[in-house]
Order: sequence, then structure tokens, then C-alpha cells
Amino acid sequence: MSIPNVWHLRRVAETSSKACDICYKPTTTVLITPDKRDFFYICPGHLKDKGFCSPIIDEAAVAAKKKEEMDREVERLKKEFEEKQRKKKDKERSKDKEKDDKKDGGDKEKPEQSKDETSSSTPAAEDTTVPKVDEAPRIFALHKSFHQKRIDRLRNAEIVKRNRERLKSPTAFPTVPMGDL
Repeated sequence: MSIPNVWHLRRVAETSSKACDICYKPTTTVLITPDKRDFFYICPGHLKDKGFCSPIIDEAAVAAKKKEEMDREVERLKKEFEEKQRKKKDKERSKDKEKDDKKDGGDKEKPEQSKDETSSSTPAAEDTTVPKVDEAPRIFALHKSFHQKRIDRLRNAEIVKRNRERLKSPTAFPTVPMGDL
């Protein structure tokens, strides 16, 4: 009759909000077991309370997420570096062309070149930030006393159900005596 001490965080609609089991304020946050045997409504503030529950953090997922972030950052830095290198080469080429033009005696291409430089600098202002999703933990473990309270509540509900069934059963009571007194 024991339930595992693993609780998944779920949200319900505002219309389905019920009282928090701790403070009795209306809340839309629900903690539910993976097998869906037990659930209860709880305020988000109580989830942050160290005396109530602890988040269960999947280390592999966190490591994978950090690795993915690092890969994106490395890719972004590589692109920036390549862009700078390309601009540097373009400047060197333009200086070489200017020197060649000055030797030839013509400054006709200089206004066209400044237009090319301004157009190449605008794509460098790209922003590749990804919007952050809710980073709050979604799996929790209740502390001993709260978990035991949930187990006791389930056990008592089962006992009440069993007693109700016994009372409905005709074999639960003794038969009326048939003999003479």
C-alpha cells in the first residue's frame, strides 16, 4: 500500500482551482504520483519551501542542456570570428584596390566601396537568443512527514471503503437465533 515518493507537477485551469492542502488558498498547481493514484493541490510557494519538498533534478538532462548551450555558444562565436576575418580580408582587398587606383590616378570607385562596407556590417547584428522556457523543476520528493501523511490518508480511505463494504454485506452480521427459549 506504499506509494513512491515521486510527485509530478501539473497545472490545471483557473476554473478547476481548489484549496491548497497546507494553507487552503485557491491554487491551480497539483502534485500527482506517476501512477496517478494520489494527487493534491499545493501553492507554488510551498514547492519552494525546503521543509516541504525537494526537487528531483535529472543530472543527465541538465548536463545535456549545458552541452547544447555550449555548442550553440561555440557555433555563434565561430560565426562571429569568420565574419570578422571576412571583413578584415575585404578591408585589405579594398586597400590594395585603393593603392592600385591611386597609382592609376582614378578615385572613381571610392564612393561605391563605402556603400559595400555599410551593407556588410548590418548582418553582423544578428541576435540568436532562444526564449527561455519555465526552468522550474517538475518532479519533487516530499519530506518524510508529509509523505507519511499522504500514505496514512490513502490507508484510512481504503479502510473506510472496506468497512463500508462489510456493512453492506449480509454475512457480516450473525443470523437471528431460530430455536426456542
